[in-house]
Amino acid sequence: MNCFVAAQLARTPGEFVIASKAKHPVSLSEAKPHRFAFTALLVGSCSLAVGPWLVRLAEVGPVAAGFWRLSLALPFLWLLARTLGQPVHWPRRGLIILIAFAALFFAADLAAWHTGIHMTKLANATLFGNISSFAFAAWGLWLARRLPSPVQAAALLLAAAGAAMLMGSSAELSARHLHGDLLAMGAGLLYTGYLIAVERGRGDLAALPLLFLASLFGAAMLLPFSLLLGEQILPGNWTPVLLLALGSQVLGQGLLVYAIGALPPLVVGLALLTQPAIAAFIGWFAYRESLSPLDWIGAVAVGLALVLVRLPERGLRTPQGEAN
Repeated sequence: MNCFVAAQLARTPGEFVIASKAKHPVSLSEAKPHRFAFTALLVGSCSLAVGPWLVRLAEVGPVAAGFWRLSLALPFLWLLARTLGQPVHWPRRGLIILIAFAALFFAADLAAWHTGIHMTKLANATLFGNISSFAFAAWGLWLARRLPSPVQAAALLLAAAGAAMLMGSSAELSARHLHGDLLAMGAGLLYTGYLIAVERGRGDLAALPLLFLASLFGAAMLLPFSLLLGEQILPGNWTPVLLLALGSQVLGQGLLVYAIGALPPLVVGLALLTQPAIAAFIGWFAYRESLSPLDWIGAVAVGLALVLVRLPERGLRTPQGEAN
């Protein structure tokens, strides 16, 4: 519901100042207009929100689940890239190093997050894991070298309030969940590093080749770690891990990486906050985890924050003479 409402109401892109490779900041709408980027971002975020449930259903270890998520996605990403005219290729050395760092952050994020998912509630894992939403938004504001505008500040406060409502109702702070919560929070910080690396790489490489290489490197990192931990590698039922690869990696990450190349980090970060609301509903539906009216109020607050941050504003451009 959150994704649908925001996609229908927030169709007019605002003017946001982003850093470019040029000397001065430019308006995103002038640099890379992508009509469906915001809708793609919301659909991708909704797809990613189902991931924790599939991790629980997978009959493998948590790190192994991350390996299968990345490795099983590779042939689909390769075919999709070839079909859409973005063939996978070996980029320049500097970009390969950047993608390797992105894969390292992502692999570590999956290992920590998937382990935390088994140790805490779905709502906790998703909410703490999405600390990256605020961290990536803060990165975008730092990149633009300015404080948030009044509208952006209001959107951030509204999103924070919505997340707090979800935290206070669906999530449950207790000693029993502490280790899982800490792992999910650490995963969120690692995921921020991944998002930043992807945002840097998208200036030089199309979405699908970048995602394919990051997935390839990440899978190569996760398999030895899973074997070292003595986890079960081969699943008895391949359906959950295949759905995890298709839903979270191909569709979810594919749309997210595409959107990162077209939208400011502030918008991307706030859009990712749709995931805790969806995860809370999945936890209630599948595991009878608590879901109260406060959850719905929090979800609506996040949706309104998305609408607010997408409203057009005047005076958001930084004059070129004032650029650092």
